[in-house]
Amino acid sequence: MVPSRTTLLGLVKHAAFVEQVWFDEAVICRPRAEIGIPATPDESFVLIDEDTVDSVRAAHEAASAASREATAALDLDDLVHGNRRGPLPLRWVYLHVLRELAQHAGHADILREQVLAA
Repeated sequence: MVPSRTTLLGLVKHAAFVEQVWFDEAVICRPRAEIGIPATPDESFVLIDEDTVDSVRAAHEAASAASREATAALDLDDLVHGNRRGPLPLRWVYLHVLRELAQHAGHADILREQVLAA
C-alpha cells in the first residue's frame, strides 16, 4: 500500500520496539543485543513468518508492562542513562515516546483510509 515497510501490524511491532528502546535500553541500560531487538528502527517494522496479530499484540503488551515496571519507582525529573544522547530526564523520555506513538497513529490512520478507499 505504501513503498515503505509500513503496515498496521508492522506499526504495532515497531511500537513494542520503541517501548523496549526507551524503557529497557534507556532506563534499565540493557544493550539492544541483550534485549533481543533490532539494531535499527527500520528493522523493527519487518514482519517474519512467525509474526501473527496475537503474537505481535502480546509482545507489545509485554513491552508496555515492562516499561511501567521499569519506571514505577522513578520520578519525572530522574535521569536515565542508557541513551546515546547521554543522561535524559524521564519526563523527556515519556514525551518522546508519546510523540513517536502519535506520529505512528497518524500513519495507521492513513493506511486505514487507503483500505477503506480500495
